[in-house]
Amino acid sequence: MTNQAQIRPFRIDIPQADLDDLRDRLARTRWPSETPGVGWSRGVPVGYLKELAEHWRTGYDWREHEAELNEFPQFTTEVDGQNIHFLHVRSPEPDAFPLVLSHGWPGSVVEFLDVIGPLSDPNAHGGDPADAFHLVIPSLPGFGFSEPTREPGWDSKRMARAFAELMSRLGYERYGAQGGDFGAFISPDLGRVDPGHVAGVHVNAATVGFIPFGGVDEATLAEFTDAEKTRFERMSRFLSEGNAYSQIQGTRPQTLAYGLTDSPAGQLAWIVEKFKEWTHPSAELPEMAIDRDRMLTNVMLYWLTAAGASSAQLYYESVHSSNWPTPSAVPTGVAVFAEDIPIRRFAEQGNNIVHWSEFDRGGHFAAMEAPDLLVGDVREFFRGVR
Repeated sequence: MTNQAQIRPFRIDIPQADLDDLRDRLARTRWPSETPGVGWSRGVPVGYLKELAEHWRTGYDWREHEAELNEFPQFTTEVDGQNIHFLHVRSPEPDAFPLVLSHGWPGSVVEFLDVIGPLSDPNAHGGDPADAFHLVIPSLPGFGFSEPTREPGWDSKRMARAFAELMSRLGYERYGAQGGDFGAFISPDLGRVDPGHVAGVHVNAATVGFIPFGGVDEATLAEFTDAEKTRFERMSRFLSEGNAYSQIQGTRPQTLAYGLTDSPAGQLAWIVEKFKEWTHPSAELPEMAIDRDRMLTNVMLYWLTAAGASSAQLYYESVHSSNWPTPSAVPTGVAVFAEDIPIRRFAEQGNNIVHWSEFDRGGHFAAMEAPDLLVGDVREFFRGVR
C-alpha cells in the first residue's frame, strides 16, 4: 500500500525577488575577452552567450514555463536522509506499466516534457493504449528541487536504492527503469539493487558499462563495423578534447561551484556548451536542435536552486566510488542515437541485452531532440518485458 504520509505535494513557486535578482545579475555581467576567429573551438563564443543571456533577461518568461511544469503532479519525499522531488504522472489507462525516468547532467526533469504525454497517454497521441506507462520522474539527489545532497556518498548506486524505495513507497511492485547520461548509470543500477521488482532497463546516451574500458586490442578493432569505428573514434575524441568539465567536476566541484552559483552567465555557459557539443552536429547552434526557451528552463532549474555545486558533486562521487558495474541479468534495451557511443559487444559483457536500436538522428538529449524515436523505442522494448 502507498505510504502517503511520507509523500508531500509540491508546487514550484519561485519568489519574484529571485527572478529580479537574476535579471539584475545578467544586466551586470562582466564579459571576458576572447581570441578572434576561433568560433566554438575554445568554448562558448562571447557574442553567442551575450545574445542568449539578453534573451534570458528580457525575452524569456519563467512564469510561463513554471506553469507548464506545474501542470504535472509533483511531490517530495525524504529517502535515506535526502529530500527527493519527483513528478508522478498516472496514466488514464488502469493497466499502465510503472516506469521511472532518470535524467543526467546537465539535464533535469525538463528533459522529459515532450515524452510525458505520449508515454502516459498513448491513446491521446495516436498510440496503442496497451503501451501506456505510469511515470515517476525524480530530480536526482543534488539536482533541482531535490535540493543539495546532505552528505558524501551519493553515487549512482545510492541514487538507485533511493529510487527503488520511492517506487516501493508509491506502491509499485513491478516496474521498469529508463534513463540517459547519468540516468544510464542509475537505471542499470536499479536493476542490480532491486532485481526482484525491476522488469527491464532501457538506456540511451549510455557510457560506462556499454563502452570499452581501457584500450581495445588490434584484433577486436579489426572486427569493428564502420558504425563501431565511428563511435570508438567519437569516444576517443571526447576523452582527449571534450571531457575537461568532467575532470573538474570529478576532482574539484566545490571550486567550480562559486562561479556557477554566483554568475548566471557562468552557469549558462557551462550548460549551453554541452547542448552545443552533444546535440546532433547538423544543428549549427543548440537551439536549432532544441527549443531555446526549453533549454533555458533546464538552466533555470540549476540557477534557481543553486544546483551548480551539488550537481557537480555527482561526478566526484562517481570518480571516487568503488561502484563498478557488476553483471546484471535484468533484460536491458539500448537506444543508440546518432551521437551516442555504446558498442554492443562491450555492452553485452555486463548486461543482458535483449534489444538494441540504432538511429541516424538525435543526440545526447534524445527526449528533447528526438522524442518520437525515444518514445517508440521505449514502447517497443517494454512490450517484451511488461
